[in-house]
Amino acid sequence: MDIEDFYAQNEARRESAEFEFGSEWTDRNGNVYELSWVEATGELYLMVGPDAKVVIEPVFGDVVSYDESTQDLEVKVIATVSSIEGVESLLAGWQQAMGVEGSISWLAERVKQG
Repeated sequence: MDIEDFYAQNEARRESAEFEFGSEWTDRNGNVYELSWVEATGELYLMVGPDAKVVIEPVFGDVVSYDESTQDLEVKVIATVSSIEGVESLLAGWQQAMGVEGSISWLAERVKQG
């Protein structure tokens, strides 16, 4: 879904504090993602720009194709975590992991284990 739909579906998201956990997550196709957590809903989500081209099954289990003409940022909720402490525990070491090529795989493993 695009970022506007994400916020429109739940106004609590729009009003909530958000915490960013990096904006340089990469997949094996070279797409770059931003990872954020919404305090009010506990949603941990990835956002990818409109120029991303994902045509194979991403590590989070969906088959997605982002159209090159998309004007909006695309969002995927990958987990629900009830507290900032829980997110920090789940993502311990994220700063180092994010710098590695294909870092989205590290993130997927943490979420699966979480």
